[in-house]
Amino acid sequence: MNEERILLSFGAHVKSLRLKKDISQEHLASLSELDRTYISGIERGKRNISLLNIIKLAFALNVPPEQL
Repeated sequence: MNEERILLSFGAHVKSLRLKKDISQEHLASLSELDRTYISGIERGKRNISLLNIIKLAFALNVPPEQL
């Protein structure tokens, strides 16, 4: 699997979880203490995020990190 496909798949999964929680990118950004444009970049597969930011997103989405 190439890097672009991994990032796109991860971003789509984050977006799916966010939409299931019925929260905006802005709200997720606030909950995770990340910038809204960063969240957008993740969801579009443009960001290769760090482990610490994965943990922040998991906490904000109320899911275990391994679910991301």
